[in-house]
Amino acid sequence: MTKSFLYFAYGSNLLAQRIHINNPSAVLKGIGKLKDYRLDFGGPYSDTWCGHPATVVPHEGKHVWGAIWEVDNSNILDLDRQEGVHQNMYFPIEVCIETMNGNELNCRSYQLCLTPESLRDGEILPKERQPSQIYLEVLIKGAMESGLPSTYIEELRKIPNNGKKGNMKTPISFFLECN
Repeated sequence: MTKSFLYFAYGSNLLAQRIHINNPSAVLKGIGKLKDYRLDFGGPYSDTWCGHPATVVPHEGKHVWGAIWEVDNSNILDLDRQEGVHQNMYFPIEVCIETMNGNELNCRSYQLCLTPESLRDGEILPKERQPSQIYLEVLIKGAMESGLPSTYIEELRKIPNNGKKGNMKTPISFFLECN
């Protein structure tokens, strides 16, 4: 029996400061991509983030980059709570992640319980599914910190936001207030 599991983060937990709030044992092991999925936003509005959270949705031919964290088994319930599993916001999924050197790793990740509809090519993310500006900033900062490909970071920068900036009271806490 292993003492840890691998977790694929594609949202706010890309940022080390964020994942360590509830999962202090997390150690960044590298980056990888989840094939045949797309990054999307939706589900219930998050008062914490002042907008809609990220999710991964099956979509042939697309992929989502993310960070691979090794997390102690003692933190699995903390991670589930953080992702709102008990509130039926997200559910855990097992995914196969391709690393930069072509290896495949089985990882735990999370998907929103409410799957957003696919957008047509060129269609802009509807306002009712947009994340906040602060949430996108955390994703982009985490993507840069994790070393995700620059082309993917540019894609993240193009995602429209709902204009809510949020407000960090302290650099480590991520307690946000909606503006």
